[in-house]
Amino acid sequence: MRILLAVDGSEHGVRATAEVLRLAALQTVPPEIHLLFVHAPVPGGLLQNHVSREALNDYYREEGQDAIRTALETLKNANVEPVVHLHVGPPAETIARYAEQHDCELIAMGRRGHGALASFALGSVASGVLHHSNRPVLLVK
Repeated sequence: MRILLAVDGSEHGVRATAEVLRLAALQTVPPEIHLLFVHAPVPGGLLQNHVSREALNDYYREEGQDAIRTALETLKNANVEPVVHLHVGPPAETIARYAEQHDCELIAMGRRGHGALASFALGSVASGVLHHSNRPVLLVK
């Protein structure tokens, strides 16, 4: 089994990580866990005239590493070595596409995250993943 764990550094992502570990413990063969963070692209225009591509890539990488840090430590402490991916793109579509391309049988994620719409009952990224993916999606609150 291949599980995609999409996190953004939020408390809901921490709980999703714990739930993935709980589900993994129930399997006779340990699942392959893909840990994914997707950074929404910084709007172009004037910014790209003043910031180098290298600096922008460094920013994306640092933000991604910060966002997955707790989930990665939790997984490693449970003796799980995930496949780690940091992507830039529209989060919901990128998560759904990644799951399809890597044949993940389950997408696990928090139902709300750090986004501007985090206070709504179902976050915009979670809602978008449900809309764009044909894979089972586990939303953890």
